[in-house]
Amino acid sequence: MRRVTLFVNGTFTNGKVVAVYGSMEDLLNVASSKLGIRASSVYNGNGGLIDDMTLIRDDDVLYVSDGDSFEDHQEDLGGHERCQAHTDWLTLNVGGRCFTTTRSTLVSKEPESMLAHMFREKDVWGNKQDSQGAYLIDRSPDYFEPILNYLRHGQLIINEGINPLGVLEEARFFGIEQLAEQLEALIKGLNFTGADLSRLDLRYINFKMANLRGTNLSHANLSGANLERADLSLACLDAANLQGVKMLCTNAEGASLRGCNFEDPAGIKANLEGANLKGVDMEGSQMTGINLRVATLKNAKLKNCNLRGATLAGTDLENCDLSGCDLQEANLRGSNVKGAIFEEMLTPLHMSQSVR
Repeated sequence: MRRVTLFVNGTFTNGKVVAVYGSMEDLLNVASSKLGIRASSVYNGNGGLIDDMTLIRDDDVLYVSDGDSFEDHQEDLGGHERCQAHTDWLTLNVGGRCFTTTRSTLVSKEPESMLAHMFREKDVWGNKQDSQGAYLIDRSPDYFEPILNYLRHGQLIINEGINPLGVLEEARFFGIEQLAEQLEALIKGLNFTGADLSRLDLRYINFKMANLRGTNLSHANLSGANLERADLSLACLDAANLQGVKMLCTNAEGASLRGCNFEDPAGIKANLEGANLKGVDMEGSQMTGINLRVATLKNAKLKNCNLRGATLAGTDLENCDLSGCDLQEANLRGSNVKGAIFEEMLTPLHMSQSVR
């Protein structure tokens, strides 16, 4: 099997990527179906007639005719430009490392991706080039390499030592959705113990039951992420974006969540029901409307947090520092506040509900 890109004779737009099997007759039948013409001849980029399947290589660009002789759609270009158009080779300088590939590789598999839009037609995006003519892309080369290989052969292969979360961030940046879905499935349940994931865009990723013990997630964007039953013990999430996060029964004992934002402007409330938050430091976090029902916050530091409208029913707040917190309209029904510190609250605590 070979993968080739087909164009109607005399054009270089609206191409179709097809898998080539069998005989020339089979190829012509596929071309007729994909291009909407009565295919009778196939040419290479130099105008040579192809009459033998053994002459076709993987990633070839072919021109299909319904009977007319070959038409050179680039005949007005100079010799160097014409050669480049036919061979379709180009070089990308990604973060200082150069990758050589074909234009069809970048545009064919994921036609709606950013890379496809950048390189489908020449200079449409005004792509900058270095002194050697390589197109400059200011991204991580380590994370880009698996993406380029995926576009080449459709397989996700990540070398040892490469963080799949970094590859996922690049896949999302370039708009390669099918690859992003594969990476999300791969990440689920992985062991990230002690990993540095700071400042990464991890929105809506499924970390359910993942091992994130001791992980650095400071300043990471975890908006809408699923951390249900994940192990976040001793992790650092300082200044992380946790809007609408799902952390049901998560173990975050001893973790640092200082200055986190749990407030979602769309009204989706963060859910930490049943979470183990013993000894966590959440000082200064924004947690309006957060669900902490039956969570354990024993010995936790919640100083100067915004807990307005929060659900703390049945929560263990023993020896919890809540000084300076805004607890207006918070629900503490059945919560254990033995030894809890409520001094310097921003608003009076009105609890018609019973507390222990």
